[in-house]
Amino acid sequence: MQQKPTRARILDAAHDLMFTRGLARATTKEIAKAAGCSEAALYKHFASKEELFVSVLRERLPRLNPLLSELVEKPGERSVLENLTEIARLAGDFYAQSFPIAASLYAETKLKRRHEDSMREMGTGPHMPIEALDAYLRTEREAGRIAPDADTFAAASLLMGACAQRAFAYDATVGKEPPQPVEEFAAAIARTLLKGIS
Repeated sequence: MQQKPTRARILDAAHDLMFTRGLARATTKEIAKAAGCSEAALYKHFASKEELFVSVLRERLPRLNPLLSELVEKPGERSVLENLTEIARLAGDFYAQSFPIAASLYAETKLKRRHEDSMREMGTGPHMPIEALDAYLRTEREAGRIAPDADTFAAASLLMGACAQRAFAYDATVGKEPPQPVEEFAAAIARTLLKGIS
């Protein structure tokens, strides 16, 4: 069996260690060892631990931003309810997988600040899905498929916030399961939100 390329092995190891230990406690040395390479090889592929973290989010977790970008480009192919349900499902899965990774940052103020600074330098951060959903909802508002006075930023914040809160309140890694599967949750959030902006 052929071994995966080094970059893929690093991403797999980083995802596993960041998920089980948290971003703050998963060191690049441990990630490199788990990937079967040197720390120097890791840094040939990723300039920093933050860049590695962003790559894990983009390449190993559910892909939310591509869907949001596609919906901005091609609104109207499905109903707003179908789109919001799919967005909520993906966001629910994304936050459920990313929360255990990022939660450890909140325990160390200096590390969190350094991480946030790095995210800003890379042009990314936790605000991106909210802004992308806001952009999609604005296209739906312009198309007349939601109310002309709908506050799209508030609606985007509510949907993403609910999905993030679900991951925070019901962390499956400690055995606390949400009261409904993500598909039911996504459909309920989408219906509820749409009532407010229709």
